[in-house]
Amino acid sequence: MLQLPVKTACIFIVGVLCCLQLSAHNGKVAYAYPLGKINVDGDLSDWPPTAVKYLIKTNISDTKPGDDADFSGFFQLGYRMENHSLYIAFTITDNDFVEDTTKNVRWNTQDGLQLSIDARHLPSGSGVASFMYSKKLRNIDKALYDSFAKNASWDMMEVAFARKGNKRYYEWRISLGDQLTVDKSIGFDFLVFDKDADDSFSYMGWGKGEAKYRNPKSLGDIVPLAANEKPATVAGNISWDKPMKMPLPGEVYLHSVQNPKLWVATDLDSSGNYSTEVPAGKYELLLPYTYVQNGKNVYAIEQKKPTVVFAKAGQKNNAPGMIISGSPAPDLIPEKGTLHQFGPESAGKVDHFIETYQKYYQIPGVSLALIKDDSLVYYKTYGVRNTFTGEKVDENTLFEAASVTKPVFAFAVQRLAERGIIDLDKPLYLYLPYPDIEYDERYKLMTARHVLTHRTGFPNWRWMNKDGKLNLMFTPGTDYSYSGEGFEYLKMVVEKITGKKVEQVLQEEVLHPIGLYHTFFSRNDSLKLMAANGHYDMLPTYDELPESPGMAYSMYTEARIFTKFMLYLLEQKGLNAQTYQAMFEKHSDFHYKPEDKKPRYPAYMGESLEIRETPFGKSFGHGGNNGDFKCRFEVYQDLKMGYVIFTNSNTSDALIDALRDFLVEGKENVNYPGN
Repeated sequence: MLQLPVKTACIFIVGVLCCLQLSAHNGKVAYAYPLGKINVDGDLSDWPPTAVKYLIKTNISDTKPGDDADFSGFFQLGYRMENHSLYIAFTITDNDFVEDTTKNVRWNTQDGLQLSIDARHLPSGSGVASFMYSKKLRNIDKALYDSFAKNASWDMMEVAFARKGNKRYYEWRISLGDQLTVDKSIGFDFLVFDKDADDSFSYMGWGKGEAKYRNPKSLGDIVPLAANEKPATVAGNISWDKPMKMPLPGEVYLHSVQNPKLWVATDLDSSGNYSTEVPAGKYELLLPYTYVQNGKNVYAIEQKKPTVVFAKAGQKNNAPGMIISGSPAPDLIPEKGTLHQFGPESAGKVDHFIETYQKYYQIPGVSLALIKDDSLVYYKTYGVRNTFTGEKVDENTLFEAASVTKPVFAFAVQRLAERGIIDLDKPLYLYLPYPDIEYDERYKLMTARHVLTHRTGFPNWRWMNKDGKLNLMFTPGTDYSYSGEGFEYLKMVVEKITGKKVEQVLQEEVLHPIGLYHTFFSRNDSLKLMAANGHYDMLPTYDELPESPGMAYSMYTEARIFTKFMLYLLEQKGLNAQTYQAMFEKHSDFHYKPEDKKPRYPAYMGESLEIRETPFGKSFGHGGNNGDFKCRFEVYQDLKMGYVIFTNSNTSDALIDALRDFLVEGKENVNYPGN
């Protein structure tokens, strides 16, 4: 629904199995008919009284409307081929209108509406253009990889707003060019926002699904019909070929056999029944995805045979039953980790493991490297940099390392501390006062060591707070709270006391001594050529490369070169023994929520490293999560082995979590190392 203001990162702490992102639309279908002349002015009196009213009743926010008088509505559709435009009229009932007249207008500070459209509407996925509108706000989010969405602008539309009593009216005209044709489906949905005087905020859409501003799979389907054209009703059932404990898929696609640009999605109920309207014609019924997840288990599903239905206009047409089969994904975790006895035959096992998880969890690209006995023993890249362009990941492809940036920056800080340039236990304000938090005197207790051990009291990021203000959640040094804000403050301190930009400090203290030549922290010409695209649900994202370095999140690198850093730490080079001892000590216990999966073995925070006490001895490492990029590295000190993996996907948690067991720790019910 909204984009984050900056690219930021979170530590992995413990493994969490991700939910498989399903490639499905939200199951809603609406029809548009030709309109006469319409003035886009917020006065809907020139709309035909026969225009169908589609209810707005899917509540997506945590806050629920009190009743229909508090917040409810409907929308109507039509089109004019004379100007290749789609028209939408919204009527919203809202008994408490709020308008933000300040300079800091945001999507959630007033009543408004965000309209999202996928004009090309390709079954394989295409891009969304999303328009945020209120009386004081005009924003556009658009998929720059999509030939239509990337050119979206306010010039392609008219929009008007009017208010009468407790009614809000939004009227839109969107010029779709050659994407608007009869019997071609278009992806469409929206969010209507309701801010009330009691500061409550809720929002509703047409259909289910979040992140409508970027995810075409969260949109419904619009089909323009010719005047007087009657749609056909298609109904049917999907069932397993044998008894299954897992639920049926949630949707089914109806693809026109005669017109490849026409397809819609419709929901299944718990018994596998569905019913929807489509233009008359011949349709093939298809599953929208080939894998489903039930708890921790992934199942491959497939149709037993093609299912086709002939839909006659104005009639109910019963489709043949679709029979599907489901089989669980293979268990690829060995009794004993593959890396313990890594030989020539092990490479094939690693490749099969990675490629299988890529397939099941829809992970576009992977960069993987393994170390053992103080050397690199395996390195490979898999998949693509961008699912739309199909560019392959190769040895030059760089991934966002997210929070793995933190231990690299921390290493530079440790080097400075050993030379007396910074004192890890001296209050940071004595080096550089911080105006953003100076209203709270407690911040003067904050030290570099508090930053490195996540004991500053800062939140992870200030924008996560309701007011967007930087605050202290506790007195520095008294508790643990993971924080990127602390690293940004420490970055400013390092630049002040060294008189150098932080990237020069990193070059001198880390990149050059270790040989991390293929590593960058902000935008440059080389990074532009080599950076992979991140992905949400297999759809590429477009993020501007960081203009300036962020020491909590902005590093770009790849697996093979990053093993140099891992080996440097394993061999305890570049710092004295006392510093390494402090880095690997317990400084903070992690805090877990009741719903969190507890770690298999004790884990805690060292100095910018997660330390685990396993039957194989201590391990150290760190994870990264920028949303559309996820990664992890981990080194087992006694075994002198480890791994690093970078991915360009939001769906890669399951792969990253399983990799540790596949390579080192084996199945959970196996006792190591005494067996």
